[in-house]
Amino acid sequence: MILAVIPARYASTRFPGKPLADIGGKTMIQRVYEQVLRSKRIQKAVVATDDERIFDHVRAFGGEVRMTGAHHPSGTDRCAEVAQQFPEAQYVLNVQGDEPFVQPEQIDLLADTLTGNSGFSIATLAKKIEQTETLFHPNVVKVVFSEKNGAIYFSRQPIPFVRGAPTDQWLLQHVFYKHIGLYGFHTAVLQDIARLSPTPLERAESLEQLRWLENGLRIAVGVTELETVGIDAPEDMEKIRGFI
Repeated sequence: MILAVIPARYASTRFPGKPLADIGGKTMIQRVYEQVLRSKRIQKAVVATDDERIFDHVRAFGGEVRMTGAHHPSGTDRCAEVAQQFPEAQYVLNVQGDEPFVQPEQIDLLADTLTGNSGFSIATLAKKIEQTETLFHPNVVKVVFSEKNGAIYFSRQPIPFVRGAPTDQWLLQHVFYKHIGLYGFHTAVLQDIARLSPTPLERAESLEQLRWLENGLRIAVGVTELETVGIDAPEDMEKIRGFI
């Protein structure tokens, strides 16, 4: 069974109450949940939260939800706690609760990338970068991967460095990819990950996936042509008008 877990935290520093923000008549968390249910590869979807307001709201629109501890430092840890309640799940997908327009096809691709690549215990997605502004934005995480689609490194900096070319020409010299923050895990590996301590590269870049690479775990990367729009702050709500 493939289980999708949607971590949803109320106490966001930059956008408190974000999962309950209204987007065209539906809350953000309801939109994410409904998009996940449209996936052909998901057998069960559940919201993971530590807040009663979110818990009650998900129950009110008919969604499945579980309460978790408030101590978790990341959505991955929250997913690991909920996954323990579903021992029949062989795979767990982490679909972030601030991606209201995640596409079912992307979730299907993530599941296929996870289940179809032997030797990899984690999967994620990437998309080709089309704009120089995106390439150099520190909040857009970049990823490089091998010819066998294994992640080599993630960074907030543009990687690789294009020697001998002005920065406004980099996209003409090399194909760059941004990281799409969806993750798939073999269930046993997810539980192992939750017990790992932060690592130097993770602390430097503030990217938890670097902890996994530093511990020798292999991450398969699926390439999508579909765009996603994440919501980090209230001003990001302006970006999504065209998606509604």
